[in-house]
Amino acid sequence: MIMINSTQVSYFTFGAYFDIGLFKYLLFTIIMCFYTVIVCANLLLIVVTCMNRNLHEPMYLFLCSLFVNELFGSTGLFPFLLVQILSDIHTVSASLCFLQIFCLYTYVNVQFYVLAAMSYDRYLAICYPLQYNTHMTSTKVTMLIALTWLFPLLAVVVLISLSSSLQLCGNRIDRLFCDNYSIVKLACSDTTVNNIYGLIYTFIVVLGLAIPIIYTYIRILKVCFSGSKQTRQKAVSTCTPHLASLINFSFGCFFEVIQSRFNMSSAPIMLRIFLSSYFLTCQPLFNPLIYGLNLTKISIMCKSFIFGKE
Repeated sequence: MIMINSTQVSYFTFGAYFDIGLFKYLLFTIIMCFYTVIVCANLLLIVVTCMNRNLHEPMYLFLCSLFVNELFGSTGLFPFLLVQILSDIHTVSASLCFLQIFCLYTYVNVQFYVLAAMSYDRYLAICYPLQYNTHMTSTKVTMLIALTWLFPLLAVVVLISLSSSLQLCGNRIDRLFCDNYSIVKLACSDTTVNNIYGLIYTFIVVLGLAIPIIYTYIRILKVCFSGSKQTRQKAVSTCTPHLASLINFSFGCFFEVIQSRFNMSSAPIMLRIFLSSYFLTCQPLFNPLIYGLNLTKISIMCKSFIFGKE
């Protein structure tokens, strides 16, 4: 088997696409509608948050960072999908493939980090309400938002640097979009460093994000059960959207792991397509809806912005 360095591969071919005839125009229209809704909804919430000083509070600033990330991740996926759906030849240049990996993996990582920061913010607001303003200063909020972007960016750059230096035995990716694990599976060279880096980073994420999130919600639940009715109502109203978003995104990532790590060739093609795109599609659609409807301040400001009412 001939080995070729990934820097010499000019393009990758996608094996997950199949001929659907004229139905591709309907699929194109549906996905275009999804993308338009995602862009308009997230952009609206970003503008509303930035323009209204009443929303310049830690919780809403973290939400604004979340919405920016969803625009970023969606732009890394949907335009690419739209081109591939209409194209008869499903290929992508190597450089564009790695750029897409950078966008999608950064989106996933930033999403988890922002959700973790939001958990910490809700923990302080509910468990230590009198000390909240002392603990959650503007400097600390700025630092947390910067870290939720900087650390994932650096981690993904290292990941792509390791993958792009591998020697490959082929250029066929059996996915709808570029995926780092699919490229690693094409490698003829030793992938030990890649595997070790992936395990270490996963371990760091679990210890640094998952465990603190679980801990904060255990503490919040204790306050809900032992506190007054007013405290419980405040906890439920502010934590329900965040918890729903976290669970939805976690399930989406779990579906993605199942899709990429296990052989699902026997599963129906539409199920595989759904599992592979769920975490990149549903979260950007889900978050603006649940936060816009459940958080009163955002809902009121959005109506005021759209209809021009005070």
